[in-house]
Amino acid sequence: MADYDVIIIGSGPGGYVTAIRASQLGLKTAIVEREHLGGICLNWGCIPTKALLRSAEIMHYADHIKDYGLTMEGTVKPDAKAVVDRSRAVSKRLNNGVGMLMKKNKVDVIWGEAKLTGKGKIKVGKPQKKAMEPQVAPPKGTKGEGEYSAKHIIIATGARPRALPGIEPDGEKIWTYFEAMVPKELPKSLLVMGSGAIGVEFASFYNAMGVDVTVVEVLDRIMPVEDAEISKIAQKQLEKQGIKFRVKTKVAKVEKTKSGVKATLEAEGGKTETVEVERLISAVGVQSNSENLGLEDLGVKIDRGSIVVDGYGKTNVDGVYAIGDVAGPPMLAHKAEHEGVICVEKIAGVKGVHALDKSKIPGCTYCHPQVASIGLTEAKAKEAGYDLRVGRFPFVANGKAIALGEDQGLIKTIFDKKTGQLLGAHMVGAEVTELIQGFVVAMGLETTEEELMHTVFPHPTLSEMMKESVLDAYGRVLNA
Repeated sequence: MADYDVIIIGSGPGGYVTAIRASQLGLKTAIVEREHLGGICLNWGCIPTKALLRSAEIMHYADHIKDYGLTMEGTVKPDAKAVVDRSRAVSKRLNNGVGMLMKKNKVDVIWGEAKLTGKGKIKVGKPQKKAMEPQVAPPKGTKGEGEYSAKHIIIATGARPRALPGIEPDGEKIWTYFEAMVPKELPKSLLVMGSGAIGVEFASFYNAMGVDVTVVEVLDRIMPVEDAEISKIAQKQLEKQGIKFRVKTKVAKVEKTKSGVKATLEAEGGKTETVEVERLISAVGVQSNSENLGLEDLGVKIDRGSIVVDGYGKTNVDGVYAIGDVAGPPMLAHKAEHEGVICVEKIAGVKGVHALDKSKIPGCTYCHPQVASIGLTEAKAKEAGYDLRVGRFPFVANGKAIALGEDQGLIKTIFDKKTGQLLGAHMVGAEVTELIQGFVVAMGLETTEEELMHTVFPHPTLSEMMKESVLDAYGRVLNA
């Protein structure tokens, strides 16, 4: 008899949510964690960065307080320690919450490093101490080192920062997002290598805190996964705030100096320039934590570091599954959660479980202005052979946006001219990371343009722009 029906390795948002759903389905469940309940997302990623960005947002509004008819004596200054302490407190609160959820749902927590040793078997050893914080004490009631068995083993070990050869982070002058989240003091200057979500969010935060920020991107535009039109608007707004961008440029060489680093930037065509900064953030992506799990010995297929799975999280080896970042892109917490629920519901034999549809997973970047999207970009839709209708509605024509003092942005929608199918939605501006869910639901329900145009949106709201963008795609826009 196996000890458990399901053992999940990793307690990030994918892992712990999967454990809860497994327990709800009547499966005897355990989760293995080596460091922090809640994984990277709650402790070193999604949540603490949003706490930092909230401080940056308040700083931004304080700097523009006169725009709202207000006056303030003195100046608002960032306190690096206080900002970081608040961020860490937010993470700790949620970390504790995951522990309570495990207890509430009768999920056993096994503390340590897990390795698969055979079909349905794992061995849990002593967790390795991490560099960022003292090893967290195991929550009360957890199990420890030993051998365990389960009918189904789900790998949810997440990912870690990717490092480029010759520019390896040292935790002091060359940072990953770990160090960037807990600065002892704010640097005067900063070079961010990579303009994806992580890079742009940190650039936005440090710029708002008064740091001189330069972002380097090897491709021809920032946020390269986003729609080109949206990327262009975002870059323009970020540049207005003082962030400098070098696109079609790579960091060719980095030398550590007494005060920081000296980076040689090489633009397309070979032109070089030297930039000296106090700190460099390496934000060139992440790589899956698929090593040292015993997967190779079992014959589990791995491609470019990520575990290969089908739409239900199943690997090529019976009884072994993978979800979240370790199972490949998109490497997003909400994808991991949804993927985990699909996986365990399929294991439990729930009827009507749909395979993961990666085309309907939204992406969000929490810089200022925010960026959010779902589905195909205009370029990708054209490449796929669709005849398109494209609608646009600017924030500057929306009453609520003007009242908020946030009148710079755009809502863009892309439809199949033949069927009216919503192929993609792309946004830049205030609160678009909240607005995007409307289009996520619409795409999930296979809503057509007619249904969207006949939906009543409340006034005055930012969400009205979503409908106006749809109307614009069909030549019926009302307020622009």
